[in-house]
Parts: sequence; structure tokens; C-alpha cells
Amino acid sequence: QVQLVESGGGLVQAGGSLRLSCAASGRIFSIRDMNWYRQAPGKQRELVAVISSSGRTKYADSVKGRFTISRDNRKNTVYLQMNSLKPEDTAVYSCNAEIGILGGQYDYWGQGTQVTVSS
Repeated sequence: QVQLVESGGGLVQAGGSLRLSCAASGRIFSIRDMNWYRQAPGKQRELVAVISSSGRTKYADSVKGRFTISRDNRKNTVYLQMNSLKPEDTAVYSCNAEIGILGGQYDYWGQGTQVTVSS
């Protein structure tokens, strides 16, 4: 059974920083893109950042210059470094990845981690 588990969320003051981690475990043959999403109450889930297997990245306009996505392929882990946090960054952050296993390739989601930014 493959699973993704996020960690690193919490309460932080505006202007502060947090680093989120998402580790994939199980019988993994390959991982393509790894993604971070976030969802606030009453809002649609939005894509925050993407990193390809080769390390190329994309960011939502709202986080460009403040957030950095990275990955460690040896650990099957993706990170999201969040700097200069704002109250509007408050949301549940979830990781997502297409993971190849013996039976095929599937889309997996973590359970999410709460990030709360106070003013």
C-alpha cells in the first residue's frame, strides 16, 4: 500500500516561515510530478506548486517569490519551504503525486496538514 504523509504544518505569525514535508512510502517504482495543493474553508482547492521528476518547478502567482518546492528522490519526499507567510496563506495543505507501482500508475493524495498564519 502506497501512502503520502504530510508534516510540518502549524501556527505561525505573519512574516514567519514553515517547511512542509510529504513522504511517500510503499513499493514504489517511480514518481513523476509531485504537487502541493491548498484549500481554505469555502474555497476551491488550488494548485500551489509543482515539481517534475527532473526538478523543474511551477508556482501559483500568489506564492511566487515566497515559496520554494523541492524534492529528494532518494527519500521519495517533496518539500515546500514557505517564507514571508501571510494570513491569506492559511489553509490545509496537501501533497499529491502520480506514483508507479507494480500494477500500474495511480494518483495519490495525502491527508493534509493545517497551516495557520496569524496577523
